[in-house]
Amino acid sequence: MIEKNSKANPIHPLMSIQPLGRGRVRTPASTPIAWRLNFYFLRQVAVIFLAFICVPKTGAVSGPLKLSVDAQQVARRILHVTMTIPTAPGPITLVYPKWIPGQHSPVGPINDVVGLKFTSGGAAVLWQRDDVDMYAFHLQVPLGASEVEAEFYLTGTSDESGYLLGNSSAQQQMMLDWDQVILYPLGVPTDAQTIQAQLTLPAAWKFGTALAVDSQEGQVITFKPVSVTMLVDSPLLAGARLREIDITPPGETRIHKLDLAAESAAALDIPEDVIAHYRRLVAETGALFKARHYEHYNFLVWLHGTYQDGLEHHQSSDNRLPEMGLADAQWRRIQGDLLGHEMVHSWNGKYRRPAGLATPNYQEPIKGDLLWVYEGLTNYLGQVLAARSGLWTPDDYRDRLALIAAELDNRPGRSWRPLQDTAVSAPILYGSSPEWEAWRRSADFYEEGSLLWLEVDTIIRTQSKGTKTLDDFCRVFEGGESTPPVMIPYTFDDIVTALNSVVPYDWRGLFHARLTSLSPHAALDGIYTAGWRLTYTDTPSELNNAMEAKLDSLDMRFSIGMLLDISGKIVDVLPGTPSDIAGLAPGMSLIAVNRRHFSPQVLRDALKRGKDTPADLDLIITNQDDFLTVRVEYHAGERYPRLERDGSKPDMLSSILAPLSAVR
Repeated sequence: MIEKNSKANPIHPLMSIQPLGRGRVRTPASTPIAWRLNFYFLRQVAVIFLAFICVPKTGAVSGPLKLSVDAQQVARRILHVTMTIPTAPGPITLVYPKWIPGQHSPVGPINDVVGLKFTSGGAAVLWQRDDVDMYAFHLQVPLGASEVEAEFYLTGTSDESGYLLGNSSAQQQMMLDWDQVILYPLGVPTDAQTIQAQLTLPAAWKFGTALAVDSQEGQVITFKPVSVTMLVDSPLLAGARLREIDITPPGETRIHKLDLAAESAAALDIPEDVIAHYRRLVAETGALFKARHYEHYNFLVWLHGTYQDGLEHHQSSDNRLPEMGLADAQWRRIQGDLLGHEMVHSWNGKYRRPAGLATPNYQEPIKGDLLWVYEGLTNYLGQVLAARSGLWTPDDYRDRLALIAAELDNRPGRSWRPLQDTAVSAPILYGSSPEWEAWRRSADFYEEGSLLWLEVDTIIRTQSKGTKTLDDFCRVFEGGESTPPVMIPYTFDDIVTALNSVVPYDWRGLFHARLTSLSPHAALDGIYTAGWRLTYTDTPSELNNAMEAKLDSLDMRFSIGMLLDISGKIVDVLPGTPSDIAGLAPGMSLIAVNRRHFSPQVLRDALKRGKDTPADLDLIITNQDDFLTVRVEYHAGERYPRLERDGSKPDMLSSILAPLSAVR
């Protein structure tokens, strides 16, 4: 990952380009490299120097690491890993990745590493785990040795493993994330360590990845040497059923592919209009940013089970969807923005990255204070791009925005935990229980980012009288000229400076107000300014219907104040609502409503009748082994969020969702 057109010696990507300064804004392409390597360069040099002198003394590493992964038992959730690590005699510390890029948490699955052993020249080398850092292993390399061999197995690679998005396997497919199958020497930045990977797949399996292949003999694939950083940034999808679809739009020189793996042929039978929408997505990102910072791009799509999530990379994305996630219209209504979200990260998160996330290895903790930009802006753009590309209709987008606005406007946790703290607390909020989530808050910087950056977009459009938009900020801050994968760190001041270069405004004051607010209600200014308002109706939206059908989710948060699954188990209760006042809690189960056996329809019917009668809801509840009778006082009927047009204002939201590209 070396800066394009660099004529000098290769420069460490963390130091290669200065973030935007306080003065006149320069795009990366127009800023002379001698000017860019200023204070930030010196600071990063100091950080790397300290990384060398402050870690335990380790043997010198001379030459590329060699990695071999045997995936022939992957259906059993077993990967066999061997490594060769060049080193000099003496002490060396090898580490297993802990802080995983994009996961923003110390979630490297060290507990799934089994059978670990080290040898040198055929003789065993004793190892000792660090008694403080469980991810570090200390070895003493014997005299005369020039390398150490490591061997271990990675086990338990399930696709239903909760927040941890890593290696997953089924009977006929796998997703391989390299950070879970490597060790590397501590004390050398991962950009400066070269590694060559080899993979053995089950018979007849095919694969997709952004990595370049050096050679292939049967099911043994050897990839070209890259940095450890680049390897970790390049996941691999493989399977017995793998479909590759070229979605490069007309006029685009960089190849873009959909690589799909599934257990059934039906899951790979994607409607042609959906494929066309993904081709438009690529075109829309080009029209938005006016530059690309990769040489080619692979959407790696795992279709299996019910898991939904994604992980961003420079030249690819790791996307997990249910088996019919692309073929089924209701699933697309729920997750139609996923691939766009992960692709936007190639600009926002990979090319431009908060300084607190720009660490030189996978052991140093990250600082998530700017995740409301990294994830929040990406959330907004991913949803807008879903509408611009046709993956969502305008109604789909508005239904999602209405749900986000209602969730955040009915979030009691806002009164004690500000938005900024959700970003700083990301490592402990990711993967937290859904029970009492509304009171605790979760990783709200995603969804509240959609509201915040919509507000920023409407301010830019209003202040410039329609001549500028948030798209212009994206081009200034994350566009420039096209490059191969490089990374430019930034700070909060850089965001403010770049926005002021588009439209002068008190951006610092706006962000401070939104990030520190303890108001019990969300700031919906962006929706109002865009010509719409949040309202509630007694009819669920198509999004609500899809979530109930596909996610088994019964959303009564905006009426009686609880979220259930369709079996009646209470997932969350909102403090201050009728359900909370009645003493209900997450983990309880609803058995009967007004003496009728619970079902989603029985509960709905009871809510409807309650509007016309003074009778309360009489519930029978189980709380573990106990049965309880509970009375809920509520008479307002069903309530589902929707956006309603405000005819007194221009429809700015429709302008935001209008396509930029001519590709159809």
